[in-house]
Amino acid sequence: MTFLDEMKTAVTPRAALLVIGTLVLQLLFIASYVGALHNPKPKDVPFGVVAPAQAAPRLAGRLKQLPGDPLDPRTVSSPAEARRKILDRDIDGALIVRPGGSKDTLLVASGGGTVLSSSLDRIITGVEKTQRRSVRTVDVAPASASDFDGLSAFYLVVGWCVGGYLCASILAISAGSRAANGRRAAIRLITMALYSVLGGLGGAVIVGPVLGALPGSVLGLWGLGALVVFGVGAITLALQALTGIVGIGLAVLLVVIAGNPSAGGAFPLPMLPPFWHAIGPWLPPGAGTWTARSLAYFRGNSVTGPLLVLSGWAVVGTVITICMSVFRRKQGAAPGPARATPEI
Repeated sequence: MTFLDEMKTAVTPRAALLVIGTLVLQLLFIASYVGALHNPKPKDVPFGVVAPAQAAPRLAGRLKQLPGDPLDPRTVSSPAEARRKILDRDIDGALIVRPGGSKDTLLVASGGGTVLSSSLDRIITGVEKTQRRSVRTVDVAPASASDFDGLSAFYLVVGWCVGGYLCASILAISAGSRAANGRRAAIRLITMALYSVLGGLGGAVIVGPVLGALPGSVLGLWGLGALVVFGVGAITLALQALTGIVGIGLAVLLVVIAGNPSAGGAFPLPMLPPFWHAIGPWLPPGAGTWTARSLAYFRGNSVTGPLLVLSGWAVVGTVITICMSVFRRKQGAAPGPARATPEI
């Protein structure tokens, strides 16, 4: 038998499809990361303008007309209101015009992403020079000195996400990609929940007390981590229940390929292209990164929406996992574990 004949015999159609699927995931990975991150530009960044009543609309209009539309300016009543809106994460910066003087104040929040705050500083400095004015930059929510470029929250959430889909994948490899009945599905979900509690605590302790990378409540980060890990793990279990071992690849597509570059980690959301800007807040990495930064730097403000997103993934994953196992039981599906690896 020739080598080609042996290859034809050894490589099953199922294995060939899995290899092709892996190639597709590889190419999507490259396209997603390079597409999202190769040319970051601020676009319609929510931005406040504090100025005398007659000057504020004119200044906001001038900022709105900047080439490339980097800012989405709106007038704000006072410096105190501008600070509050930044800490509430309603806007990402604000320009406070000083009447009768030539030096204004720019408020930024590097805790939300140092690349974005630096971009705002560059844009406003350029605008002020054209008016023969200067600007003083004040960081109202500064990133920790141990949090380089404000990336620690993103890497923390990425670690939690990786733990979630790896744990769910290991459960599939060791016991079959689909649970044989509702009881076994419940055991998998309980195992996933226990793992999530430990993984959330471990991540919060490492970035907080151990490394000092993120300030804020360890308990808050612990709860967030448990929710992120369980949400990702539950949806991975659900995808495996629906599609078998292919569900692992679908989880990678959802969380790693689509979720990580759109999370606002390396570049905050206003600097991402429209597609990634749109999907980021609805995926676990984006919702988790936003919440982690809010807990660390913004007094826990503006977290209700992202927490609902993460809870939604957890609930949907749990319901699908249980329902599919009950359905299999009713259909008389064989209880034996599915094959976890392709035959090659």
